[in-house]
Order: sequence, then structure tokens, then C-alpha cells
Amino acid sequence: MADKKELPLALLEVLKKNTDEDHVLSTKNLTSILESEYDLTLERRTLYANVELLKQYGHKISTWQENGKGYYLEEHQFTKPEVFLLCNAVHSSNFISAKESKQIIDKLLATLSTAQSHEYTDKVYMPKTGKSSHNLLLENIAVISSAIEKRRPIRFTYLHYNEQKKLVARREKPYEVEPRFIVYRDSRAYLISTSDHHEGFAHYRIDRMTNIGIIEDRKVPALSNDLDAYEYARNMYYMFNDEPVNAVIRCEKRVLDHVIDTFGTDCRILPEDENHFTLHVKGSSSGLLLFAQQYLDAAEIVEPAELRQQMTQILSDSMKRYKK
Repeated sequence: MADKKELPLALLEVLKKNTDEDHVLSTKNLTSILESEYDLTLERRTLYANVELLKQYGHKISTWQENGKGYYLEEHQFTKPEVFLLCNAVHSSNFISAKESKQIIDKLLATLSTAQSHEYTDKVYMPKTGKSSHNLLLENIAVISSAIEKRRPIRFTYLHYNEQKKLVARREKPYEVEPRFIVYRDSRAYLISTSDHHEGFAHYRIDRMTNIGIIEDRKVPALSNDLDAYEYARNMYYMFNDEPVNAVIRCEKRVLDHVIDTFGTDCRILPEDENHFTLHVKGSSSGLLLFAQQYLDAAEIVEPAELRQQMTQILSDSMKRYKK
């Protein structure tokens, strides 16, 4: 027979695993599970005493005296909607590999009762294609976070896809950068960094990094006053590396929701007429050009002139290709 000192822990584990508001255990069922799974035999009075002990330590347990049915844990670590939301977010994130997604989802579902976790598996889960084949995202984030905290540079191999759809090294020589912080944009995780090889910031997809090592014998210098990493990330729409520009874009009102989704509520929007508004925004040239191409029938770059000319050239080249 198991040590009775284990009883409170075993009881709590049974309640976490088997109960919630819709799944209540009678005294008989509860004692039966404790006996079969933990080799613990107990009387009703012992059960009552241990339930009260758990309640004294902050665990909210509904009892037969309160609900007339039996015992269940009123509060799990997360609510069912919270867990399902987090599971779906992980599941739909392409930059998290299928293997890592399953590991995270399994851990999240373990915070619910077994019945609730089966509800997610049976009713919500759908296979997701397009997942990253790189399984080191979580380890990479841990190493990068440690380097940022210790203010140490890192070196790594950066990957890209070849024509055989395999991830291979972009170059033989490892990259060496000064990690500043991690940002999530466009459903991806990026490292924002500086380097003694170039001015300003650069960014790298963390799911495309491998062989990350911390360079312990060097320290990352403090940022100069004219460098603002948060401002850099805020303006990096579609995460292109080129220099941000101030732009004015004339848009139809029907794409206003998409504009806010892309540029956030910090962008400046001025009504023009019943059907149009002008967007004043700062962002990378490549990102703004991509936005204008995505909404070609509803957006027109007005300023700066250089960006408008680039867009004109893109349209002209596209027309030539389609006329062939």
C-alpha cells in the first residue's frame, strides 16, 4: 500500500485529471480511482479531511455537500476556452514545427481534465499543412533569450530553402550578431540584432537559425541614443530590411480594416471623400510596395515620388510580362 502521506497529492491529481464542472466524481468513484491508480485505501472521513486540507491551500474544490453530486475541481490552471485558444494559435503557426506544436499542445491540454482535453482533440483539431520542418525553435528562443540577458553576441548558421525544398545553409561562414530582442510579426518569430559589421538593425527568422552559440568572451555594447529597436520593429511591415520611409497612400475605404490590421492604430488616417482616405505611415520601402501590390485596385502610393516611381516601374514590367 502506498504511503498515506501521498494522499493529498494523489487526490489533487485525480481531481485535475478527471473532474470539471461537467464531470463530477462521486465519493465511491473518487475512492475507487485512488485505490486502483495509487494503491490508496481511505475512509470517507479521511477523504473529507484531505479535501479540506487542499481547500485551505487555495484549491477550489466543489463537494457533495455543496452541489449534491460529488467532487470536482472548480478552477484549473487555465479555462477551457483559454487552452483551446492557445492550442489553436500554436497549431496555426507555421513557424512552429509539427513536432514542437504537438509537444506544446499536449502540455496545454494536460492542464484540463481528460474529458475536456478529448473535446479539443475530437472536435477542434484539424491537421495543418505548411508547418516548418525545423524543430529547434523553442531551443533557439531559449538560447537567444539567455544571450540577450547576459549581453553576449551569438553566432549561428542561417538557413533557406533550395529548389529541392530542403533547408540548407545560406552561406558557409556563420553569422555573428548582437541580439537585442525577439519580436513576433507576420506569424513569425524574429531576432532583432545589431552588428559591428554594419550600422542600424537587422532581423532574422528564428525558425531559420541553427547551430546557435553564445560568444562568451565578448560583451554586447549598449545601444546608442539614436537607435530605437522598438521603433525599428514597429515600422518593419512584412519584415523587410531596407530603410524606412515616410509615405502617403490613397486608399478606398473598403480596405480600411486591412490597413489597420497591417499598420496598427498608430498610423495616421485622414478622410478624403465619401469613398477614400489617405494613409500616412512610416515603413520599409519593400513592405509598402508589397502592400500597394496586394491592394492594387484600392491603394495608390502618392508620396514619396521615388516610391511612387518604383511602383510605376513594377506595374510597367508586370504589364510587359502579361502581354507576351
